[in-house]
Amino acid sequence: MIIELGHYALVLALAASVIISVVPVIGARRGDAALMAVAVSGTVAQFALVAFSFGALAWAYMVSDFSVSNVWENSHSMLPAIYRFSAVWGNHEGSMMLWLLILTLFSALVAFFGGNLPDRLKANALAVQSWIAGAFLLFILLTSNPFNRLSPIPAEGKDLNPVLQDVGLAIHPPLLYLGYVGFSVCFSFAIAALIDGRIDAAWARWVRPWTLTAWTFLTAGIAMGSYWAYYELGWGGWWFWDPVENASFMPWLAGTALLHSALVMEKREALKIWTVLLAILAFSLSLLGTFLVRSGVLTSVHAFASDPSRGIFILAILTFFIGGAFSLFALRAPKLKAGGLFHPISREGALVLNNLILTVATATVLIGTLYPLLLETLTGEKISVGAPFFNLTFGLVMAPLLIAVPFGPMLAWKRGDLYAASQRLLVAAALSLVVALVFFYVEHGGPVMAVLGLAAGFFLVFGAIADLWYRAGFRKVATSVALRRLNGLPRSAIGTALAHFGLGVTVLGIVAVTTFETETVVEMKPGMTVEAGGYSVTFDGMKSATGPNFTEDRGHFTIREGGVGRGDVWSSKRLYTARRMPTTEAGIRTFGTSQLYVSLGDMMDDGGIVVRIWWKPFILCIWYGALIMMAGGFVSLSDRRLRVGVPKRHAKATVPAALEAAE
Repeated sequence: MIIELGHYALVLALAASVIISVVPVIGARRGDAALMAVAVSGTVAQFALVAFSFGALAWAYMVSDFSVSNVWENSHSMLPAIYRFSAVWGNHEGSMMLWLLILTLFSALVAFFGGNLPDRLKANALAVQSWIAGAFLLFILLTSNPFNRLSPIPAEGKDLNPVLQDVGLAIHPPLLYLGYVGFSVCFSFAIAALIDGRIDAAWARWVRPWTLTAWTFLTAGIAMGSYWAYYELGWGGWWFWDPVENASFMPWLAGTALLHSALVMEKREALKIWTVLLAILAFSLSLLGTFLVRSGVLTSVHAFASDPSRGIFILAILTFFIGGAFSLFALRAPKLKAGGLFHPISREGALVLNNLILTVATATVLIGTLYPLLLETLTGEKISVGAPFFNLTFGLVMAPLLIAVPFGPMLAWKRGDLYAASQRLLVAAALSLVVALVFFYVEHGGPVMAVLGLAAGFFLVFGAIADLWYRAGFRKVATSVALRRLNGLPRSAIGTALAHFGLGVTVLGIVAVTTFETETVVEMKPGMTVEAGGYSVTFDGMKSATGPNFTEDRGHFTIREGGVGRGDVWSSKRLYTARRMPTTEAGIRTFGTSQLYVSLGDMMDDGGIVVRIWWKPFILCIWYGALIMMAGGFVSLSDRRLRVGVPKRHAKATVPAALEAAE
């Protein structure tokens, strides 16, 4: 019965979305407060209905109700409880339900925290959110219904895809969707403002917290997905430029540009056209990612195998929202005022350069991702665009940005002094080059260009420290006074420095592991020892084991350094009994920020086994940097002036001069 109620709740949510899509818009045009208020109550009701429906599906998974086709295809009674729950979104239908749940959650948050929003803007924004929700409710109900029943009822399920039987599935998709779908709020604010014809600094201040929230969660989702693929697939890589990886990376690049553009608009009422365009673009790329994953046009370890006919429906949604948004933008953009003027050498100018580079980088990834699909569609010829293309083009585009980032916070608004900023960063630059050379020497060399990459990473790190150093006034005032100033800095300033610091740490990890990693592929028999990364890895033998729904052959390896034991790892090859599908579980041993990575290959006729051993120096810096960037996002969100629902326009005279300088 609860399954039918869950299905019925989706139908009621669709009816609610129709009401919210129409009534508040009419109220906004007429200035009728009662009609506009329907948006708030209707949005909350819509979220409650979708949440109930999602809960009904989750309940079916937890009790192994195999009368539901979706549960039968993606679960098993022997599946551990955490995987039964995460299996809810480990398939096409369930993942769309999660997408919809998060979309309506964000809508409800706008309704709840939007007390300071103008009634017209809030009504129109919630209506746009409901247009999106209604489209995906139709998609789920007509093409991807997760509540279809089976008769007769199967005795057992087919089991969850073994690759997805990992805690990463419980974390990665929700975080990724919180980022993807979070940009819908920015999109809705942009469309609502274009409909209303009013876009100003206050609008940017309302948009920025939502942009920051989506960007922070998307950063977390991409980082978690990268680490999950790294340890789960047994391939030893952390990024493959897979088309579905790119589908999540492009909104992150556009969202980063939007975050900086909204800051300029809030402070100087400049870059209005840029900001609105980026708000539309960020969510449009999120929708494009949804299309690529759900349409069946891609083959990927990330993509769900689904009926390609569903892609037609998603393509229609894509065309309606993206085409409609850009058409409205083209109609309204000429009427937008340019806003405040500024000198090219200024903080605004630095942020414009940032946005230009990020936009070009996004276009580069987009072209590399879509070109093979377009070529195959038009000519039938199949080609692949792989890592060499992306590494070269994306790397060349982004390199100038890594150098420019530390200069931005050092420049004043409206008109800056590049020479003074260079003087402030001189020590950071010199220290970066010296440390990079020492690092290069200690790691026994490599490509000479790696020194420049390492120096760029260290420059980001030391540049972020220098930013806070000069803001607090160290060496100009007493240390106690400087520490008090540092503690009194706006949290958004500290968050920005943390984000730039984290970016530097990630760059260091990428350059270091790309340059200095080693790979050893060898056939090993029990008792054999191999050298890797300065460690001796001894293969002790194989052992059979049984898990809750799999059997495995586990290889034990002992790790020594200079004859002294430093630990051990188990690497295994599993066979999941229900699907008869094998997987490889890598053995990983961490030493500081570096790792030894051991993966088993094929068994040989002579009793040996092929073993791949990677030494990955400083690889954890990639994900530590992402964690620091996330921390920067949350610290910025804790700033009172960025807290959702709080932003208000203050008279400039009431802002202390010291605070203006700090910003």
